[in-house]
Amino acid sequence: MKDAAVRIEGLIQEYVRNSPDNSLRNEANEKAWEEPLVGYARGDDPLFSFYKSDIGAFFWTPPEIFYLTFPDLHPAPEELTVISWVLPQTKATKADNREQKDLPAERWVRSRNYGEAFNVKLAGYVVEALREGGIDAVAPAQSPQWAWQTSERYGFSSNWSERHAAHAAGLGTFSLCDGLITPKGKAMRCGSVIARVAIPPTPRPYENHRAYCLFYTQGKCKKCVSRCPTGAISEAGHDKTRCRDYLFETAAAYAKSRYGIESYGCGLCQTRVPCESRIPVAEDGA
Repeated sequence: MKDAAVRIEGLIQEYVRNSPDNSLRNEANEKAWEEPLVGYARGDDPLFSFYKSDIGAFFWTPPEIFYLTFPDLHPAPEELTVISWVLPQTKATKADNREQKDLPAERWVRSRNYGEAFNVKLAGYVVEALREGGIDAVAPAQSPQWAWQTSERYGFSSNWSERHAAHAAGLGTFSLCDGLITPKGKAMRCGSVIARVAIPPTPRPYENHRAYCLFYTQGKCKKCVSRCPTGAISEAGHDKTRCRDYLFETAAAYAKSRYGIESYGCGLCQTRVPCESRIPVAEDGA
């Protein structure tokens, strides 16, 4: 139903545009996020079954988390839609973090804390708005059953991935550092809701999950490698354990002592790189 897609995209855009919670909570009360991107994937999209087989049996397909949330409802997988959105960082936040070399800028720390709190509220808002319209919905990442997991192949993981949902919904592909490169760039956060509504899926304008990354397509760039302050990115990919240790220890301690904010944001690999604010082109990798 195209009308449903238009309504849902409109309510997400309006909430991001007008909600007072979309704020960095700084003195100027700046917005945390710019205009969002919205995409859709079918509940029976084969990509979700592939994620499960590739990441681990613990990873939810859309029907699994929907049935877990609504045990008395069993719609066919094709009756479900994954609604995914991308929240791009503001120009000011990206500009500040672009200048950092070892530790995150204050605006970035604020976006990781207060901006992500808004992202959670946005998911709740979408769920409630749909339910008021008679449509059952769930935000997988907000489910009480959501938990960190360990993937035999990829290390620490979880039941649901917002970036993988966005990739399935045609919103972007993965980079060398594991960030999702979207039409608005890699400096962003994303969220999703699964709803019992049939919406035409957003076409995926790429052939594989790494199509936008210059390292994988051109064999060059690697700008995110030199941006990482802890050496967690290399030609072999992203060392999630080393990255996590830096975030939860060094970055979190710095955010609290320097800015008085409980946060573990970093984002250096998402800024001062060709894919910061757009899909890069071959010339960007020089």
